[in-house]
Amino acid sequence: MAKELPHETYMKRAIELSAKAGLEEQTGGCFGALIVDKETGEVVGEGYNKVILNNDPTWHGEMEAIREACKARGSPHIPGTVCYTSAQPCPMCYTAIMWARVDHVYYGATYEDVMENGKFEDSDFLGELRKPDDQRAIKCEIVCREEAVEVWRKYRVLAEKGLVKHY
Repeated sequence: MAKELPHETYMKRAIELSAKAGLEEQTGGCFGALIVDKETGEVVGEGYNKVILNNDPTWHGEMEAIREACKARGSPHIPGTVCYTSAQPCPMCYTAIMWARVDHVYYGATYEDVMENGKFEDSDFLGELRKPDDQRAIKCEIVCREEAVEVWRKYRVLAEKGLVKHY
């Protein structure tokens, strides 16, 4: 039976991490996150934005929390967990949450709050992803498709025989 989680306690920790990132250490934007085991209430991963510190546009709080949780669990999938994040996840983080198979997300600030106060704008990204490749701001083109697909065909054969790890 899942434990009744103290949502406000976890969210306040995510908000503390966001202040650490954006105000105290100034390692990136005001974003912090936790991954919590639903059964035990244990924090299995936490992180905060370190984009500026590491010169890495993927170093968001949710991404770091997911990495820690996956490492702690020894798996790229962490079902049975929830994410507490100080702000609504960006498209990259939400997709990572999906890949990790997190069960639920709780967030503090909305996209609108973040845009109004921090000028972090994600809506352009969402619109771009809906466009065909040739209409995107960063053009995407197919090159060497047959060679690339051949690797995938070989992978499928190995996977069907149980000879490769699949996530």
